[in-house]
Amino acid sequence: MAVLAVQQIRRMRGGAQSHLMLGEDGNAWVVKFQNNPQHLRVLPNELLGTRLAALIGLTVPACEVVEVTPWLIERTPELEMDLGQRRERCRPGLQFGSQLVGGLMPGHRSDYLPEEQLSEVRNLHEFAGALALDKWTCNANGRQALFHRRGRERRYTAAFIDQGFCFNAGEWRFLDAPLRGVYMRNLVYREVTGWESFEPWLSRIETVAPEAVWAVAETVPPEWYEGDASLLERLVEKLMERRTQVRDLITAFRESSRQPFPKWNSSAQGGPSRSLFHPKWTDAVPRRVM
Repeated sequence: MAVLAVQQIRRMRGGAQSHLMLGEDGNAWVVKFQNNPQHLRVLPNELLGTRLAALIGLTVPACEVVEVTPWLIERTPELEMDLGQRRERCRPGLQFGSQLVGGLMPGHRSDYLPEEQLSEVRNLHEFAGALALDKWTCNANGRQALFHRRGRERRYTAAFIDQGFCFNAGEWRFLDAPLRGVYMRNLVYREVTGWESFEPWLSRIETVAPEAVWAVAETVPPEWYEGDASLLERLVEKLMERRTQVRDLITAFRESSRQPFPKWNSSAQGGPSRSLFHPKWTDAVPRRVM
């Protein structure tokens, strides 16, 4: 069941021109609309990427399908898209919603922290897991994170947001490059010492059951991929094939000009044997009619 939006709160920053909206459930949702300036497929990318991140244990905001009615759009002048040469009303129907990090309660949110505060982020080690996710899903954007803390807390927690450019954004292709899907500052990777630093997220990707990924895919509304189930099916099949490639993609980043892992142990560079540790890599990927 979709969450019903009952009120627009404000426009958000960003290329997708999202709106912060109040849901009937009492939560605040960052809503991306079907006719956003980036691409319709930003919506399934967000839903798939966020729920796959949650599946492997990363800190991400809750996400849901949010219904925005024609009645609400007609009565809210702010619900429009700036498409450069023209403006267009937001399209009613089923949209992607990401729960506002930290909610509406008092606190602090920021997408940038000074180095001292960034180094003290509670779950800084999770950036390694986010890197594994972004390499698996071929995130064509830089890794985005939002840092939040409650009023009296000193240290921030990172929430990994904005998966809209996974699968190469609207193209639904996998065009890998060493510096794609990585965070802009090396500080978040400085404690990586070897493959063990990517656990448990990397092993969860490598051994994830096809049924679990299909279950996530089946939550995507058909209008978000124009009703062409074969497109979504091929995307999931390719995603399952890529489980075997994540270590190689991380290695390409490790060996790039960024030199992101200064503490990587030389003894760990080879990585564990795939045939010994991950027998599920050879499993056939079942097809499913969406």
